[in-house]
Amino acid sequence: MPHLPDVVLWSIPAFVLLTVLELVSYRLHPAEESGAAGYAAKDAATSIGMGLGSLAFDALWKIPIVAVYAGIYELTPLRVPVLWWTLPLMLLAQDFSYYWSHRGHHVVRILWACHVVHHSSRKFNFTTALRQPWTSLTVWPFYVPMIALGVHPAAVAFCSSANLVYQFWVHTERVGRLPRPFEYVLNTPSHHRVHHASQGGYLDRNFGGILIVWDRLFGSFVPEGERPVYGLTKNIDTYNPLRVATHEYAAIARDLRAARGWRERAGRVFRGPGWQPARLTPAGGEDRTKDVPPAGDVPPGGAQAPGSRAAAPERVA
Repeated sequence: MPHLPDVVLWSIPAFVLLTVLELVSYRLHPAEESGAAGYAAKDAATSIGMGLGSLAFDALWKIPIVAVYAGIYELTPLRVPVLWWTLPLMLLAQDFSYYWSHRGHHVVRILWACHVVHHSSRKFNFTTALRQPWTSLTVWPFYVPMIALGVHPAAVAFCSSANLVYQFWVHTERVGRLPRPFEYVLNTPSHHRVHHASQGGYLDRNFGGILIVWDRLFGSFVPEGERPVYGLTKNIDTYNPLRVATHEYAAIARDLRAARGWRERAGRVFRGPGWQPARLTPAGGEDRTKDVPPAGDVPPGGAQAPGSRAAAPERVA
């Protein structure tokens, strides 16, 4: 088993220092516009609480995930050693897998129920990076290909931690656009502000973790233009960590109880977060459900497609 450092643990002092510096910067130089900018005590406390809670729940979810990963790793005949030149390739593969995991958690509602936690703040600062879900058990399947190709589970965990640490600094409004080469290749605060925005063509865009090139390659990139409005299409208006963590699961349960038939139930779980059945009443009086395109089918910079998160706002638990 490779011995790799715990990059999250080693990065905690930097997280604290950057957060304090950002907070002081808002005290000394308040933002020109109010709205989402800056800090709010209750919001920051909720984000920090969600982050601490995620550490406990992640430790619990690791038990079955490690068991599955270990089983796959033992079954595959392939082995990728952890060397100075293979580690960058592992980081690249993990970032590619993260892109699809992140995108999937935006366009499949049951996955969105996990990830929505991270988007629930109407502020955008370094504490927002700490607002992590408590139900991250939905993430592990996206990294199975790496394990099957012979990457040790500990190396996958290290790469995932490095990706998470990188993304901390992109959660800020205090950094503008970087020089063009950096903006073209890397995920930056400008790109990630778009990702956290809740309006128009910004929805479901810029999924990259470390690299933004995946979004450019797969058609999900949108540059920052108008000032982002952060949060959900309908905000949950609560600082209760338990409600923040579970409100979308509760909404799914309500929709399942009210659904008419198994096709609608499947749509409520596996279609996009904004999917709604179209009720048709033919001459015979029988109701049918017509599928609506899932969330994420939005032309870059264009109008929302039917069934997107903007078309059907988030429900409040």
